[in-house]
Amino acid sequence: MLITTRPFLVIYVAWHPNFAEGSNLAKTLYAHYRRELYENVAGGTGLSVIYRSVLASDTPVPTDINFADSETSAIVLLIDKNWAGDPAWVAWAGNLMDRADAAGLSVRIFPVAIDTEAVKIGITEQLVRWEHWGDKSEDDRKCALTSSLTYQFCRMLRSYLAQLKHPGADEEALDQYLRKVEIFLSHSKHDANGKRIAKLIRDRLFKTEGDGLTSFFDVYDIPAGLRFNKVILQKVKVSAVIAIHSDSYSSREWCRREIIEAKRWNVPLVIANCISDVDERSFPYMGNVPLVRMNLRGATRSDYVVGRLLDEVLKDFLWRCRIELVKSIAGAEVAFLPRPPELISLAGISDLAKATLVYPDPPIGAEEQRLFEKIAPGVRLRSMTEWLAETTA
Repeated sequence: MLITTRPFLVIYVAWHPNFAEGSNLAKTLYAHYRRELYENVAGGTGLSVIYRSVLASDTPVPTDINFADSETSAIVLLIDKNWAGDPAWVAWAGNLMDRADAAGLSVRIFPVAIDTEAVKIGITEQLVRWEHWGDKSEDDRKCALTSSLTYQFCRMLRSYLAQLKHPGADEEALDQYLRKVEIFLSHSKHDANGKRIAKLIRDRLFKTEGDGLTSFFDVYDIPAGLRFNKVILQKVKVSAVIAIHSDSYSSREWCRREIIEAKRWNVPLVIANCISDVDERSFPYMGNVPLVRMNLRGATRSDYVVGRLLDEVLKDFLWRCRIELVKSIAGAEVAFLPRPPELISLAGISDLAKATLVYPDPPIGAEEQRLFEKIAPGVRLRSMTEWLAETTA
């Protein structure tokens, strides 16, 4: 059985001790990535976030980072004028980057330019430009930072997943790292908000410098000569989906089909709540995923919606990595689900008398368990921890 005791991903956050806001930003990242959201799919204590700011004994720089402590290491450097003006810290960063380049795609450096002085250390093309977000509120800047970093972590884990599946296939791992995350915007054009908010989110994706995101938007991106239905259903299968739940959404056949396909293919999915009055028949398959309330007047929470979707994408890669490491002990009757099971999960099961559905912790409630026992009494529902305990006993 292919099992590793090392965590899939460890996040290091480094800042100069004279950077007064460094600890505040580091705590923001810690709070974001140490949430139960990630713990449930990664196992153990979830994502580790480790600080590097306190100087090592008798040195002017922090303790070095041991890449062997994890399968992948993401190193966030919060570079301000204090860092850029300290030769010892500049040298420490340079050495770290050289070691990361030698380690390959499993170790990546993500420098964040806190102010314009950061460009002096010579890595302008790689910088996350915090100083360019001066027109945003503090909360919005932090949201932009976590979204940018989360996207990069997704690329790392996608590359790591390719290496797990095909050891030694370095070109495939690089190809997976360079691929963009496709975002499908599912929306209705039959009320005032659906198309407008979809366009606002699309514009945000394309206009945010350095995010590397792309989106699929049916109005613009269906090639001439291809059938609408084939393109739509194919794109839903390979994309992360934002469903813009406006007043007419549930009444539109294609919106309903897109949700069902997203659920059947277990793709990352977030619902943007854009109801302005009433939805006469809320579509029943829109549950069991994150629901984010939009501000309809200006759709000002579009950044938060995108950030929440990227959390779901990162969760999905963490879960898929975990599955890859345990699937050798799973029989053909075991199906792994990236979210708690619901009745639509049964649609893809060929033999309901033998199937075991394994999903992220924690176990579902007794009331949901009883419903499954009524509809499909032969299906066994197990959280990952429960299943591993039974399988490896």
